[in-house]
Amino acid sequence: MSERVDRRLFRRVKADVLVRPTGALAGRPHRRVNDISMGGLRVYADDEHHLGERMELEVLLGEEASATFTAEVAWVDALPSGAPARFDVGLRFLEVQADDLDRLAKVLETPT
Repeated sequence: MSERVDRRLFRRVKADVLVRPTGALAGRPHRRVNDISMGGLRVYADDEHHLGERMELEVLLGEEASATFTAEVAWVDALPSGAPARFDVGLRFLEVQADDLDRLAKVLETPT
């Protein structure tokens, strides 16, 4: 595992949230988010990602709510054989519309 300093500005929570890339990769299935905050999320991935890589994400925040975020790969850890995926990936939100942030805040306030 890579060493990284915990510089979280936001409380992370486990919420029933799914994520997938938008654009050309939008046909991929949604993945369950491991944890999420107002600043980013952590998700398992089979594709290799690199620090600083940017991507557009669709985040499903419940049965009817979704949001789109531009995110940056903050860290990547390779997972051992037999894990649910090849990598554990931390993504930092970079560009977020105000209404999408409001929807995310409501999900994070709701007890799971």
